This record gives sequence, structure tokens and C-alpha cells, in this order.
Amino acid sequence: MATNYNDPLGGTASTIGSQARTDYYHKKALIAVRDKQYFMPLANVRAMPKHMGKKIKQDVYIPLLDDRNVNDQGLSAAGAVIADGNLYGSSKDTGVIGTKIPTLTENGGRVNRVGFTRLQIEGDIHKRGFFTEYTQESLDFDSDAELLSHITEEALVGANELTEAELQSDLITTASADGTVYYIGGTAKDEVTGVVTYTDLMNLSIALDNNKTPKQTKVIAGSRMIDTKTINGGRVMYIGSEMIPAIRAMTDLHSNPAFVSVEKYANAGNILNGEIGSVDQFRLVVVPEMQSSVGAGAAGVDIYPMLVVGDGSFTTIGFQTDGKTVKFTINHKKPGKEIADRTDPYGETGFYSIKYYYGFMALRPERLGIVWTEDA
Repeated sequence: MATNYNDPLGGTASTIGSQARTDYYHKKALIAVRDKQYFMPLANVRAMPKHMGKKIKQDVYIPLLDDRNVNDQGLSAAGAVIADGNLYGSSKDTGVIGTKIPTLTENGGRVNRVGFTRLQIEGDIHKRGFFTEYTQESLDFDSDAELLSHITEEALVGANELTEAELQSDLITTASADGTVYYIGGTAKDEVTGVVTYTDLMNLSIALDNNKTPKQTKVIAGSRMIDTKTINGGRVMYIGSEMIPAIRAMTDLHSNPAFVSVEKYANAGNILNGEIGSVDQFRLVVVPEMQSSVGAGAAGVDIYPMLVVGDGSFTTIGFQTDGKTVKFTINHKKPGKEIADRTDPYGETGFYSIKYYYGFMALRPERLGIVWTEDA
């Protein structure tokens, strides 16, 4: 008796055909793209959208002692209304701080009132997608029994690369506009001339310290949003492969090699994808597809970003899953009579499409740092 490979009751269940479990393919594909992610794993998990609307929104509370905490709620130690509802704000002046300490007398009283500022930040969510077509003959003569699995993986890998590129662009743009930015040899991209030095990176680290940027980073370690690990020992800096010679040749303030290779300080479970080593307070990750500004420097030279992403600086919509749902939709229609219509009356052409969402929101842009430099 002939075996029906699409009917488990009629014989052995087939690994191909209409009964293939797409959720299994999705899981395999998510695992595959995990090794190709550099920026998405640093997204703030707490703020990562689970139920998507048209925008990502979040309330941000400005710290009391911060110049951005502008409010008119202040009462002085004498009970008089003052404009400084943030006490001394971000000032480091000893004289100013000494006059703003909230002193109380024995009788207490309605004095030393402060105020807090809450901002609502938001980012747009955009729909993305693409599709491919194939014919019945390509299936009939294809020797790959796991064609559907491979198509699923390649489609998701492609969507992941597109998302990584869009996210990288948003991070670079935000860091250059609202983050801590250094232009080697000038004050703008078209003035950049020269190669980054150890002193430049040290100054960037000090500026990020002043912005209260943590020196450890929480990273999404797996394909699920709940799989996280903490990377200690420095902030994450992304560079392109063009910058490797300059980094390896860099010397510190004592003329000693500044670069420390990754195998000298980390074990396999405590390194980032693409990490090659560290300089000063930065752990360096080489991104093969790191973007640059072609001809944007002084005299029309190419310049390259060295991008620092501090912990909790942004969130995005990525391809991580909570273990129950995914943030993309895949449609697959095989060739056959089921899809035959006037545009394909013989039902000879099938298609495969993927639709996903992309969104970006800068939570703490001051925790983003960037150096624009020439290569070596």
C-alpha cells in the first residue's frame, strides 16, 4: 500500500509538506539571527514594547539634582519662593552647593520645597516587509528537503540585517545630535582631520562619567527578552574594521600599548559578539557592517564613527521573543490550485513574505557617545 507522507495515520509523517510546524522554523531562525546581532541586544528590556501601538512611549523622571529639572516649586530655607526647585542642580561649585543645602531649624516649617520634572518621550513604529516568489518546478527539482526551513531562516536573517542597519543609523544620528560627541581635529564632521588618540577616548570616558553613564551594560543574551546578562569592566564601543589598525597601534599616556586583547581579560561567557579587546574604559566590538560618512571629513576624506552605547540609553523593537509570541509575521503560500487565480491561472507560482515592525526611542541620549575620526 502506498504511504501518504502528509497523513500520519497513513504512514510515517514527512519532514516536508503541509504539516510542517512553522513555529519550529521560527525558533531555529531566531537562534540563527542571534549571532548576527550587535546593537539590538543592548536595548532596554524593561522598555521594549510587548503590545505594539503606533508609537513607543515612556515617562522619564529627571533626577532632583539635575539642570534639566526646571521647575518653579522651590521654597528656600526661610520659606521664600525661589526658582531653584532643583536645589543646586548639576553645579559642582562648592560655593553654590554650600548655599543650597536644605537646612532645617528646630521648628521645621514649610521650607525647602523642591519640584520634579517628568518628560514623556516617544518614538515612531514603522512597518517593514519584503517577499519572494518561486515556482512549482523549483520545488519539483529541488534536492533540499528542508527548503522551507532555509527560506524562513534566510528571510529572517535578511530582516534582521535591515533592522540592525536602521538601528545603527538611528544610534549614530542620535549620538551625534544629542549625545556626547567628539570631532577629531575640529568641531563638526566637515572639520574632522587626524586619527583618534588615547587622550580622546579618555576624555570621552570622563564626559560619560559626568553624565552618570553606567560602566556595566545589560545585554540580551539569547533570543528571548528575559535572557539577559551583565557585561562589566567598561562601556561598549562599536567600531568598524577600518579602525582596528589605529586601535592596536594606540599608546597610553606613558607610551605603553593601550590595547588589551580580549583573551587576556574575558572568558567565553563574558564577551560580546564581535568583541576584540579594550582600551581605557571601553570594551571594543567590531561590526563588519559599521557605517561611515564617505567624503564628509576635511578635504573630502572618509570619516568613521566610534559609537558608545551606555546601559539603558535606548529601546527598540527587535526580533527577540518573550517565548510565546514573535514580532514578525511570515506568510507562505505554496504553488497549487489553492492559490490559482486570474493572475496565475495554473497556480504555478508560490510566494513567501515577511512583515515586521521597527521602532526606536532614545531613553537617555546623554549616555550615547561618539567619536568621529579618520582611520589609520
